[in-house]
Amino acid sequence: MSPVAPEGARSFLKPFPQRFRAGLLASGPSALAPRGATIVLATLILLGTAAAQQCPQDDKKCELDHAPIQDNSFLIEEAYNQEFGVVQHIQNWQRNWPGEEWVYSFTQEWPIDPAPRNQFSYTIPVVNAGAGSDTGVGDVLINWRYQLVGSGETKVAFAPRVSLVLPTGDWKLGRGAGTTGVQFNLPLSVKLGERFVTHWNAGATVLPSAKDTAGNEAAARSANLGASVIFEAHPRFNLMLETVYANTEVVTGPDVTEREHDWLISPGVRWSWNFGNGLQIVPGLAAPIGAGPSAGQYGVLLYLSFEHPYRKAKAD
Repeated sequence: MSPVAPEGARSFLKPFPQRFRAGLLASGPSALAPRGATIVLATLILLGTAAAQQCPQDDKKCELDHAPIQDNSFLIEEAYNQEFGVVQHIQNWQRNWPGEEWVYSFTQEWPIDPAPRNQFSYTIPVVNAGAGSDTGVGDVLINWRYQLVGSGETKVAFAPRVSLVLPTGDWKLGRGAGTTGVQFNLPLSVKLGERFVTHWNAGATVLPSAKDTAGNEAAARSANLGASVIFEAHPRFNLMLETVYANTEVVTGPDVTEREHDWLISPGVRWSWNFGNGLQIVPGLAAPIGAGPSAGQYGVLLYLSFEHPYRKAKAD
């Protein structure tokens, strides 16, 4: 499948209130008994090995079936830009307990075809604070990313991103920061052998005059770290483990902020459905759990991606 990384959708450090940023955490361990899980994994590995075959020329479904799933992490950003002529539409939904707040986001990623190392995308969030709160649009992100090193076909890939944070969310209702800001992220992807891939993120968000719901203003700066490991049990079925940490300044008074910390560990799965016209659909499910300063939080994360060509590839 095409190499991509839904930067806005998987960058968990967003200009939302504290309750929306890293919480959205989730359910318990697998219901499979250890023996049953072992049998399932062994079967998937054997199927994946048997699937290593040559595809007929121009058979897009076969090519997608035998290529690894790339570009579909949930909380971590993978360092793979969208390839020429292929667009991706990404949806994320996270529900958090005990607060019952939720966040939905839609991200669309486009390669900049005249300069294929560049990628443009935007992220539109919809947020609800829970406990009978109204639902509304949050702060929109406009993203640009450059494929500085490698690609989805190389062992190492690096694609730094910069995003413009637009004050589209209503800060009075806690849906946005009330200021234009900027966000940076440094995603690094490293393949470890044939079946394991790791992804590493480090980033920051700067909001020059963020507001709390009372209208107090202050400069707010935040930092985020994250990592993940993905096991390719089968080219079309992956096991995932993601972890993210955020150190966030929250406005508490005029020119006054306090630092808050969030730590999330999220096991999950993703799989793909591929079609002869080049369409790939990737659903996913994760169970984020709060750790350390976020202990006691839990939730659920649902993911859905549609990726398809919109023009023919360049001739060799």
